[in-house]
Amino acid sequence: MTDNDLKRKTVGGFFWRFGERIASQSVSFVISIILARLLLPQEYGVIALSMVFINITNVFAVSGLGTSLIQKRDADALDFSTMFYAGIVISLVLYGLLFMAAPWVSTLYHNELVCPVLRTLGLVVPVQAINSIQQASISRKMDFKKFFYATGIGTVVSGIVGVTLAYSGFGVWALVAQQITNHSVNTIILNRIIKWRPELAFSYRRFKGLFSFGSRLMCANFLGTFFNELKSFIVGAKYTPADLAFYNRGEALPALIANNINTTINAVLFPAISKLQDDKEGVKRAIRRSMMTSSFVLFPLLFMLAATADKIVLILLTEKWMSCVPFMRVLCLGHCIAILGTANLQAINAMGRSDITLKLEFIKKPFYVVAICSAMFISPLAIAVANVSYGLLGVVLNAWPNKKLVGYKFCEQFADIRSQLFLSMAMAMVVHAIGLLDLNVYLLLGLQFVVGFGIYWIISKWLSLESYNYIVSTAKSFRTKK
Repeated sequence: MTDNDLKRKTVGGFFWRFGERIASQSVSFVISIILARLLLPQEYGVIALSMVFINITNVFAVSGLGTSLIQKRDADALDFSTMFYAGIVISLVLYGLLFMAAPWVSTLYHNELVCPVLRTLGLVVPVQAINSIQQASISRKMDFKKFFYATGIGTVVSGIVGVTLAYSGFGVWALVAQQITNHSVNTIILNRIIKWRPELAFSYRRFKGLFSFGSRLMCANFLGTFFNELKSFIVGAKYTPADLAFYNRGEALPALIANNINTTINAVLFPAISKLQDDKEGVKRAIRRSMMTSSFVLFPLLFMLAATADKIVLILLTEKWMSCVPFMRVLCLGHCIAILGTANLQAINAMGRSDITLKLEFIKKPFYVVAICSAMFISPLAIAVANVSYGLLGVVLNAWPNKKLVGYKFCEQFADIRSQLFLSMAMAMVVHAIGLLDLNVYLLLGLQFVVGFGIYWIISKWLSLESYNYIVSTAKSFRTKK
């Protein structure tokens, strides 16, 4: 594949992946608003309690399997079939363990409903194991258009199921059914539209080779997921399901914005860098472009959200969810910080250095434990602040290896996102000042959006920011080709 072909596939892949995320998450967002109005915070809390253990289990069932296939240059049908069957066996064993542990988890949280919910919702584990191999097949070809259709249909169908059950009075089970339906439909659709099918073949030698890469990444992801879920575990165990629901709901919208952009970039960036792993300058350019582009889009969105959080929650979720506003503001900052670390880790993994990723997790996590355990005695909000503080440390440590691997120093990285950061902060201050006006809440929020984003766009154009120019030129180029 030539450099031009790779660039064309990367750009096209970004727009298709971004379109898929925006379309599906927009629908998901609308559905979540409806469900939040119909259901109680305590019911969301039960799901959040269960997801702590499901997310950790999923690491072993999913993480590393598909990624190892994407990273391997000459992965063939035997490799895919081997990891497919390995994933099924591993996921079924893990689900069995989750099923048996459910009563203990229910006792731990002092909530009887957690046991049946965890056993039912845990069915997504083997489904996602299958899905991870399907996604690897698509990612290697950078044919992200297929994600658009599968995710869109899954989101719509599961949303209809969830809202229907919620209106019918099924409570927490409406959320359970929505989750299972979403993952199942997504997997079924991908099975219909991709050409790959597993063969009746398995190679222990191939599995061992792929697992040598994937296992290190799996361990790193386990540590990351475990400690990321630690905050939810502590809030749920020490405080109440409602407190956890407010924490998670406060994080939901910032995460929706950040994860859509990061997921899009990561999905495209990883296979692109994997193809450039022998070209350090090429990898550096890819990381740099990723950081500049994502920060240009992400920073103003998150700072705007933080400045208008109280009005957004009141309008969308009603007054019963206002306790999530402080969490939302703090966690917006956390997701801004995380953007630097994301691209750095993708570069490290794409260059085949999953061992470094694992070492970084072992270095970072003791600091996380100290921060979270100290904050747990104060309040759930203090836990959120501790999580953001740890994220800042993680950014610095994640950037360090790329100084040697590709020659991209932390000071260079900060310089590439500095203009976007300061401009977004200034915009947020103006937006906050506008929010003090005595106007109708809907009119005021609309005014804040128009003035805030208008300022950001006009000044970006006036300063001729590199990230602004790149996005505009790329969009024009893509539109012309289409």
